[in-house]
Amino acid sequence: MTGPASRRPDASMSLLTEVTRNPLDPDYRDAAERRARSGRTRRRGGPGTVAVALLAVVLGVATTWSVIALRAPKPSELAARQVLAEQIEERSAELDRLRDRSTELADEIAVLQEQALSAADSPLLDQIAVDSVASGAAAVTGQGLSVTLQDGEQVAGADDPDSRVRDSDLQIIVNGLWASGAEAIAVNGQRLGPTTAIRTAGDAILVDVVPLVGPYRIEAVGDPQQMQTRLTRTSGGQLLAVLQSTYGIRTQVSAQRDLALPAAATITLRAAELPDGVAVLPGDAGTGPSGSAQSGTLSSEPAPRAAPAPDGTTRGDQHDDEGEL
Repeated sequence: MTGPASRRPDASMSLLTEVTRNPLDPDYRDAAERRARSGRTRRRGGPGTVAVALLAVVLGVATTWSVIALRAPKPSELAARQVLAEQIEERSAELDRLRDRSTELADEIAVLQEQALSAADSPLLDQIAVDSVASGAAAVTGQGLSVTLQDGEQVAGADDPDSRVRDSDLQIIVNGLWASGAEAIAVNGQRLGPTTAIRTAGDAILVDVVPLVGPYRIEAVGDPQQMQTRLTRTSGGQLLAVLQSTYGIRTQVSAQRDLALPAAATITLRAAELPDGVAVLPGDAGTGPSGSAQSGTLSSEPAPRAAPAPDGTTRGDQHDDEGEL
């Protein structure tokens, strides 16, 4: 029986078969066989390997030293930073001293004013006392309401600006307290007046020019039960609920039996006029603004307090152009 010779099933896969059976190159295989016949084994970690390892270590140390040297501040920069830090500490101490001196002088002026007017014009003295509380010129003590706001917890590796207290939040809550019947308000010990500005500068919140650090505590003197009830109906009370539930900002409202609010740092006289019929000097026949003579008695007219923020729960970044709350 004749016919074509039978073919192997893997004839078409001869290359793959060769690679599978003989994975080692023939030259390498011959060298390995000669080394095995002579009884020698391949040495590991020879002088060349040690030299390469030492070179890698030297290069790594040099690179690390270079990075540290580049990032290290220069001596001149360190000296300049130290000088600036000392100047900041000196100016801060001087500012605190001047504030204390201003408070002492304001107290002396109040005592002298009371002595001068107590016998001659007691109704005017009473009116000055009432106006001093409204303008923030006098310190106030009494029961009231305390509202505390604290930034929410930050997620590691991420900074969520919505979880931070904003100046607009303080503005809306303060206006809500005014509308709820507060007689005097202070934020972190800074007394608010009709022209006080709550603004932001970078990441800091400022009351006029004084930076505040959280947590932010708003203290309001007045009837605590009445203010707490009315506050929930204002946009300030609604904002407190939204800040805690939506943005994770921790809030707390509590009644206080004894609050002590300091006087405002500086009261600026914006306008003055003479009462009718008051003479400039004793014996003069001045008739006030309509007469030819002028009186030496000044009547300060503080700017009106801004109206409370409109109802709403949206956190905005709008500021009053006049710098008032």
